[in-house]
Amino acid sequence: MEKIKTTIPYYTEINDFLDSIPWPGRTTDPDFYCLRLKPLDQGRQVYRPPFKRSFYFFALLFNSGRIQVNYGDQTIHDPESYLVFHSPNLVYSFAHNNALEGYVIYFKPECFSFFKPDFHQQFRLFDVLHTNLFKFDLATFKQLVPHFEAVFAAYERSAKVQHIEARIKLLGLLYYLEDFALEKKEDIRLATTQQILLRKFIQLIDNHYINKRTVQEYADMLSVTANYLSQSVKHASGKNALTFIAERLAAEARSLIQYTDLEVTEIAYQLNFSDPANFGKFFKRQVGLSPTEFRKQRK
Repeated sequence: MEKIKTTIPYYTEINDFLDSIPWPGRTTDPDFYCLRLKPLDQGRQVYRPPFKRSFYFFALLFNSGRIQVNYGDQTIHDPESYLVFHSPNLVYSFAHNNALEGYVIYFKPECFSFFKPDFHQQFRLFDVLHTNLFKFDLATFKQLVPHFEAVFAAYERSAKVQHIEARIKLLGLLYYLEDFALEKKEDIRLATTQQILLRKFIQLIDNHYINKRTVQEYADMLSVTANYLSQSVKHASGKNALTFIAERLAAEARSLIQYTDLEVTEIAYQLNFSDPANFGKFFKRQVGLSPTEFRKQRK
């Protein structure tokens, strides 16, 4: 009998996530880990159902077999090589055979606390709303390999707890990849003050969207006025601040409807709606379908 899915797995610790995948290796540093991805045993199939992480992840991967990657509403099949950047709290899933190899890096914001708090937020590669994924050929993969090798070599030879040299090289790699991404994707831009405020606002929404639904509540947490926050968000994104709150709530609702077997009524109360009817009206306004219609379409 198929197990009923009641929630999307959420990993707050790097080692807990590593326990859920078949590659060996664990980290003694709770904030930072470099994983060399090597082909598994012949014929091994890997599938990770949708999950979320509370930490950052990015990877450079080469594929000589079959693979499917799902992120948000996007799916890709059999890319020869790809570079992926994934912020905390986004839904991700993958399935592939034993042929995937490359470099995977996990880190928490605390990884850069020795340098500057919130430094990671300056990199537009880590979009708090969407996974950034770049597909390319083997030649481009080989072009990027030495830059990843520099980080991995420092990680593997440095102190097991601190990895300070590797963290510094990681910053250099992120700056290099920022330039690489600018050539590959026109909508990646360096962050302005208003864009940084937008990211902080969105990150707060990620943590509090269940219980906080007004711009004023987020403005108070950011120590700015509601008017200033609204104007900054509008200027940086072209969207209203309230829209971001509603979209985050709708994204969680879509994930719960699509990836779990919870009743719509249960989802409504889990998302702190006063009753299922209000949730249904909200969902249809945001998605264009009722929760039941959306579930039938996605199944």
